Amino acid sequence: VKKLELSLFIDQIVPLHLMHFSLCAHAARLFHQAFISFRKYVLEMTSLPADLHIILSDICCGAGHIDDVYPYFMRHAKQIFPMLDCMDDLRKISDLRVPADWYPEARAIQRKVIFHAGPTNSGKTYHAIQRYLAAKSGVYCGPLKLLAHEIFEKSNNAGVPCDLVTGEERTFVDSEGRAAGHVACTIEMCSVNTPYEVAVIDEIQMIRDPSRGWAWTRALLGLCAEEIHVCGEPAAIDFIRELMYSTGEEVEVHTYQRLTPFSILDHAVESLDNLRPGDCIVCFSKNDIYSISRQIEARGLECAVIYGSLPPGTKLSQAKKFNNPDDPCKILVATDAIGMGLNLSIKRIIFNSLVKPNINEKGEKQMETISTSQALQIAGRAGRFSSKFKEGEVTTMHRDDLPVLKEILSHTVDPIETAGLHPTAEQIEMFAYHLPDATLSNLLDIFVSLSQVDGLYFVCNIDDFKFLADMIQHIPLNLRSRYVFCTAPINKKQPFVCTSFLKFARQFSRDEPLTFDWVCRHVSWPLAPPKNIKDLVHLEAVHDVLDLYLWLSYRFMDMFPDTAFVRQIQRELDDIIQQGVRNITRLIRATDPNITDPLQTQSNRRSQTGSNIGAASSSVLTKTRGQRGQRASGGVMDSSLASRLVRDGLLTPDLLQQLQKEWSKDQKQENASQNAFDAQHHNNNHGKRKKKKK
Repeated sequence: VKKLELSLFIDQIVPLHLMHFSLCAHAARLFHQAFISFRKYVLEMTSLPADLHIILSDICCGAGHIDDVYPYFMRHAKQIFPMLDCMDDLRKISDLRVPADWYPEARAIQRKVIFHAGPTNSGKTYHAIQRYLAAKSGVYCGPLKLLAHEIFEKSNNAGVPCDLVTGEERTFVDSEGRAAGHVACTIEMCSVNTPYEVAVIDEIQMIRDPSRGWAWTRALLGLCAEEIHVCGEPAAIDFIRELMYSTGEEVEVHTYQRLTPFSILDHAVESLDNLRPGDCIVCFSKNDIYSISRQIEARGLECAVIYGSLPPGTKLSQAKKFNNPDDPCKILVATDAIGMGLNLSIKRIIFNSLVKPNINEKGEKQMETISTSQALQIAGRAGRFSSKFKEGEVTTMHRDDLPVLKEILSHTVDPIETAGLHPTAEQIEMFAYHLPDATLSNLLDIFVSLSQVDGLYFVCNIDDFKFLADMIQHIPLNLRSRYVFCTAPINKKQPFVCTSFLKFARQFSRDEPLTFDWVCRHVSWPLAPPKNIKDLVHLEAVHDVLDLYLWLSYRFMDMFPDTAFVRQIQRELDDIIQQGVRNITRLIRATDPNITDPLQTQSNRRSQTGSNIGAASSSVLTKTRGQRGQRASGGVMDSSLASRLVRDGLLTPDLLQQLQKEWSKDQKQENASQNAFDAQHHNNNHGKRKKKKK
């Protein structure tokens, strides 16, 4: 009875007092959470502080007023939410409503903004780059290292000295290290303090990207250039105009049309037997890449393979192989990584699927049908102006997908409505001053919850940042170093990369330099060529770890001193990975195909599809709605490797079953191919020959 009375009193007093305060939505939410916590504390604690116990007893006996409990509620609220004591200061720090004011150097000059708008292969970036090359000084800001490297080479080949700056690399054309007048960089690395005559911001539509959009916002608002040339989709024109209106700068628009046409075919490919030279099959998972490349080779055809986690050198090598008219490789199997950064001679784009995993604004992974913008970006790779195919074609692998693709491509691209923002290190440091006991992850949460943005902006997803912050929270680092570590671009899906990140931070905290010998011991260098898919995936992870070292070396030069040596072994590793990718179908065959009970369990969770599309591609190709065929009952054999590969998402039960069937049919061909591979392994492994047990 007493607890019921207390519950009723608490339910009355706290909401009643909150009505007298003018609270923003975030503060009101904090008070509501504190109210729930206080209610639970009072009703469930076996013993309460004496003063609070007396007050509650008086209220229950009618000797006190319910208002008397409010000071105790506030005391409890400030214990669990220390920011309530300095809410006004924190709200001022997290006020993001006028980000243009963060860049006084840019606001001090009158900039001219030129928008080059057009679809893929329309020449929009070409015209911007021509102005960039003609200027006395300039900066190119691109979304990928490959694009920055392309402009770096193009500029220097044109006789315009140009430096290269990416997160992991600094290349100065001047032998003494003096900065050139021009620089090509990834967009996160552009300087907003250096004055330029011309700046080029490529792929401006990525300003709305949930994770990286802040970098385009920073470049557009902050670059100190007399002319800002932005290149991208027409869907961004109105938004960029509105954004520039807030800075008092007008936008001049140049519109371009596609230089070569592409058409949507009226029939799907349906079978890999119908492939032609110049075809590119686009998949949205590495599993499908492995499966389809294996099936193509089984038909006596060679194919190149490109996906996102491959090193840039390997991507370029595979692109060169596919583009070379004298090379027997005439088919490309790729993810949407081909949408930017690579010049490819493609006649026909074939969508193997129309669904892909995306990260939504809440940081959640979900399967979604590709957008019109994504479809156009990929389809536009067919029939490039600079390639031998002057007209492109687009279709799907499956008949049911074709009308869906036509519907997607018939829509106009959704207009861009918001630009991304991200809290800076300085803002987080000011938060930490007011909340010295809060962890970095909590500081980010509080910042985002209190932040105020106007209708033109949103706060970018910080889940990856918080993931790294939580991982190294127990390691003693000062706040600025901790912040820098957490902005490192790492693939958190790779356990070896995450483990390396943790070891790097721990070694750094001990003030012990990460030497070349230390890195070699950590990655077990030298590394042998891959024997199977798991080996290849591990080599890709090691390449990412070396990238992480190089990235950190430009932020903490004294602690990561052996940049040149690490870069050298990274180039050697790139060559090893290239060798593995050239033999990718042999690596798949070398992977143990046996399936254990855990795989059967996983396959049972998959949804069934109503029909098959033929023996060549039925169980291994992604269906339009992201469904997979359920694995047929068959030989269930013991294999921990197969189980781990499926558990890690590197292979699927369907893929393993299909490969098992093909291996039994092609045993003789496999033996011959394996002998050739062993000979190649012998030549590339310092004369040490390894025989494989069948």
